[in-house]
Amino acid sequence: MNLLAFFGRSRRLAAWAALALGLVLLQGCSTLGARTAGDKVDPWENWNRKVFTFNEKLDEKVLKPVAVGYSNVVPRPVRNSVDNFFGNFGDAWSAVNNFLQGKVGNGFHDVIRFGTNTVFGLGGTLDVATEFGLDHQYEDFGQTLGTWGFGPGAYIVWPLLGPSSVRESIALPFDRAVSPALVIHDGAVKWEVTGLQIVNTRAGLLGASKVLDDIALDKYTFIRDAYLQRRRSLVYDGEEPPPKDDGSKPLDDGKTAPAKADDAKPADGKDGKPGDKAPSPPATK
Repeated sequence: MNLLAFFGRSRRLAAWAALALGLVLLQGCSTLGARTAGDKVDPWENWNRKVFTFNEKLDEKVLKPVAVGYSNVVPRPVRNSVDNFFGNFGDAWSAVNNFLQGKVGNGFHDVIRFGTNTVFGLGGTLDVATEFGLDHQYEDFGQTLGTWGFGPGAYIVWPLLGPSSVRESIALPFDRAVSPALVIHDGAVKWEVTGLQIVNTRAGLLGASKVLDDIALDKYTFIRDAYLQRRRSLVYDGEEPPPKDDGSKPLDDGKTAPAKADDAKPADGKDGKPGDKAPSPPATK
């Protein structure tokens, strides 16, 4: 038996097993209560903040200086072409997830966009599809799981990988696997392509990170809230679902109180029967 083929199949089986286990755990987490809304969103905040600080220091000392040097040497048109090249693979993965979500029209949109840029855009380095009205869409496996009814679960910050959630962590191996490195068999070239993708992406975020450093009082909280809101918006395609009608009624302070069973009783009867008025108190002298 070919040893490489054996390990390749083993890795695929392990990935699917991890997905199945993750879905079971995610479904179980969604049934557990939390003491407060904050506990539910970020129950591991102490750990997450430590990992966040580690990632910030690593970015400051290593990744950001490399990205700055890269952006100073590589012209913007070339960096844009690199973005388009990697984004073309993302369009193919977006098509798969659109089909999995039942969005057939959007799926064919992505297929046509991928084919157009691959054939007429020099392997995806030029985004000619947008000029033809085929705009970029973004769908990943985390959104697919959300569409299937799996909640996000708790917020997690991973070393090197950054912000995530239980649901997105389950989807992460599948989403990260969609890269040109997937079809490259040479180990050294695979790492070089992955490194180029990381550095080019970080170079594109230099401006945004500077703005974030200037305006955020608590950078951790700002990034967490922005990440969770963005992921929720992506799952619902920017259209928030209507609130559930649980029979509650608004109070003066904007809060809601549950409806009571005796709210429906008429005021003029003891047993809810019209005409059975309660006896009046005796008159006082």
